[in-house]
Amino acid sequence: MNSQMTVRLTDALEKDISMLARKLRLKRADIVRMALEKFVKEADVDDESSPYDRVKNLLGSVSSGIPDLGESHREHLLRKFKHYA
Repeated sequence: MNSQMTVRLTDALEKDISMLARKLRLKRADIVRMALEKFVKEADVDDESSPYDRVKNLLGSVSSGIPDLGESHREHLLRKFKHYA
């Protein structure tokens, strides 16, 4: 171990960690360390990611129902504006 950290816990969280430590026969510090390792692993924060990388899983997930919206977007907008004018 290279460093030490002090963390303040709510009474309820401390109680839950203590109960889990007794149940698993581990130290409370081991439970906290395991939880932090899992959180960091699952967070998968990539500060170098581009805006495209952050939303690429969303692209194509929504349909407007208008088949030529990309080609005729100006005409569709003008029609909407005229409708509400």
